[in-house]
Formats: sequence, structure tokens, C-alpha cells
Amino acid sequence: MSIKVDLDGIELDQGRYVPPEKPTYKNIKQWILDKYGFKVSTLYIAQIKDKVGLEKRKNYNPGSVEGKVPICPPEKEEAIMDAFMHYNLI
Repeated sequence: MSIKVDLDGIELDQGRYVPPEKPTYKNIKQWILDKYGFKVSTLYIAQIKDKVGLEKRKNYNPGSVEGKVPICPPEKEEAIMDAFMHYNLI
């Protein structure tokens, strides 16, 4: 008896399966830093998630409603969108 397995599209490292990275805020921030050389905040990632309709977890540590909320600059928005595409979120 033999079993055939199709390995097309599966990343291997020395013959072992390498699971894909999860699209956590930390991983998205690191991916953008590695590719673009600048940092993005979790606030900016959350703003872009809202913009494209991605689900977010509840924020258990909201800030005061009095302060100003910075808006994500266009170049950082493009980098975040690229990261979303990299992680197959959009």
C-alpha cells in the first residue's frame, strides 16, 4: 500500500513542513519593518483593519476619549495593506 501526497505550495525546510506565520499584530509589524524599514503602530494596523472590514478582538485597554487619534499616513497604509496581502487577509 502506498500513499501519494502533493507537496506543491507547501514550504519545506530540510524536508520538514514549515507552518506559515500567523498574521498577528507583532508579525505584521515585524514584516513591515523588515520589508520597508519603518515601524507601524498597532493603532494604524487596527485603523486599516476597520477600513477594509477585517475583524478585530475587543480592546480591553481603551484610551481616554478626550485625546486626538492620529490618522495613518498613506505610505504606512500602503505597507499595512501589503502585509495584509502577504498574510492572505485580503
